[in-house]
Amino acid sequence: MRSSSLRVDRAGETDEALEVLQSVTRILAGVALRSLDVLEGAVTLPQFRMLAILADLGPARSVQVAKALGLEASTITRLADRLVTAGYVTRGSEQGHRGVVTLQLTAPGRKLVAKVAAWRQEELARMLARLPAEQRAGVTAALQQLVVAAGEGYGITSRVLVPV
Repeated sequence: MRSSSLRVDRAGETDEALEVLQSVTRILAGVALRSLDVLEGAVTLPQFRMLAILADLGPARSVQVAKALGLEASTITRLADRLVTAGYVTRGSEQGHRGVVTLQLTAPGRKLVAKVAAWRQEELARMLARLPAEQRAGVTAALQQLVVAAGEGYGITSRVLVPV
């Protein structure tokens, strides 16, 4: 409802801003997807998402990983099985709670995540370098405001964040 009232108040300005944001979303999604090419098929997109979450969380209960990805526990189990077999994740249990499954990145798993992050950083730096310095500063400031407006954690976890 909030976005529709915004559209009514400043229709032309907001429509243009939304179109630009849609374009930026396509570009950033493209960067994210293309970055997995550097892994040469080592993992699938869902598997990489799990690796990235584990890189953010550190050692975590499988239920935490499932919640962060918005997936069922059985899906996490299947993903983890494949990643354990590939040597990118280790499975364990909490001391005193053997029924609690924990997941942790291995050194090769961390290496994959770092390789993708480095490629993304290089690609984004290449794009920014095509802008004059004063425009880069403006883009940075505007995007920082968008990050703040989205709210803490938006895009990191699957939980729905409602702006205040």
